[in-house]
Amino acid sequence: MGDLSVIFSAFNEEGNIRCTVETMIQVLPKVATRWEIIVVDDGSSDATALICQELKAQYPEIVVICHGENRGYGAGLKSGIMSAKHDLIFFSHSDGQFDFRDLEQLICWPEDYDIVGGYGGKRQDPLYRRVNALRWNVLVRLMLGVKVRDIDCAFNLFRREVFDHVQIRCVGAMVNTEILARRHSFTCAYARSK
Repeated sequence: MGDLSVIFSAFNEEGNIRCTVETMIQVLPKVATRWEIIVVDDGSSDATALICQELKAQYPEIVVICHGENRGYGAGLKSGIMSAKHDLIFFSHSDGQFDFRDLEQLICWPEDYDIVGGYGGKRQDPLYRRVNALRWNVLVRLMLGVKVRDIDCAFNLFRREVFDHVQIRCVGAMVNTEILARRHSFTCAYARSK
């Protein structure tokens, strides 16, 4: 087990953020010696920021960063990554759509790989979203040479050194694609997320 920084970029997640963070808190002692959770409130207009401050007061391992206005998912991740203090960095969506117990499958690979990415199991999305995701994965593979199973899966573990070489410029949803394309020469591994 190593030291792990977990990043959640949250925008208007008042209904999800507490459960997401507390679920992750239950998982982290099983996968990390020391850990922190960085929640970036990306200019939410609901009670997300207030809930994050309550969580911070309750759990000393939580760091809260507040953007005064919504800057986008990629900007939230960038703020979290810049604040991360541990050697391993994990990020995921703040809406609780992943089973964080699957982090145990990723955490055993960073000695061999710089990037360990999850991929979704059977997607519950409508057909048109699955088709669009397939098209996007094929396009990224053909145009950028990045051969991953699920380019947009937000269940990723990185060694800190990846971000010594990758400057995130994308502020929107393409941030996963940008990171992987810019660091294509790094060794990567992929594990299924339910």
